[in-house]
Amino acid sequence: MGLENINTLLFDLDGTLVDSVPDLAASVNIALQRVNQPLCSESEVRKWVGNGVDRLLHRALTRQHDGCAEPALHQRAKLEFERWYGAHFADQSQLYENVAEVLSALNRRGFKLGCVTNKPEQFTRPILKKFGIDRFFQSVVGGDSTRARKPDPVPLLTAMQQLGSTPAETLMIGDSVNDFEAGQRANLATVMVSWGYRQGVDLAALEADALIDQFSSLIELLPRSVNHS
Repeated sequence: MGLENINTLLFDLDGTLVDSVPDLAASVNIALQRVNQPLCSESEVRKWVGNGVDRLLHRALTRQHDGCAEPALHQRAKLEFERWYGAHFADQSQLYENVAEVLSALNRRGFKLGCVTNKPEQFTRPILKKFGIDRFFQSVVGGDSTRARKPDPVPLLTAMQQLGSTPAETLMIGDSVNDFEAGQRANLATVMVSWGYRQGVDLAALEADALIDQFSSLIELLPRSVNHS
């Protein structure tokens, strides 16, 4: 799928725009400590993120990628996590290199931008605002904004509807197999970034339209003039 007709860009958040694992790991450990469970390492959390808060906590509580914690314990941990993370979501997190500059350039070039993430919207919007990039996005779809999360295509389709865009003119940019599969199911072109939380997946094997090692490389892949039909 070529990118010459692209005028709309949908970005994942964690692992694509923002390295959020330090604060996620700290918040997970606060939750684990308060429900009397063993703590985990930041490197473990890097392997667990990407499927939303519920799945992250199930993994932290069970130490299994597909584990399922006891419901009452999970709920207690989630309450503790949300209470702490809501106040400490950007203590150590930071934008990846050139993210703000590239988003600004794409905005000036006329691209419609959306953020589609499995992170709950209550955390997503404050993070975008904290890093000063909220103004670039005309659509923000969080993990609790629709009836399903990525890899389901519904969040992407919702963002496209909000932006008035079609699959043929929309590109999904992300760091995980969830982003790739959601893009595939929504019939979108996809670009994968190499610096995120790949959950052990070989991104090159996904056969996305492109795999980039620097955020600034996105500029070179896209048309210089944008056509909004």
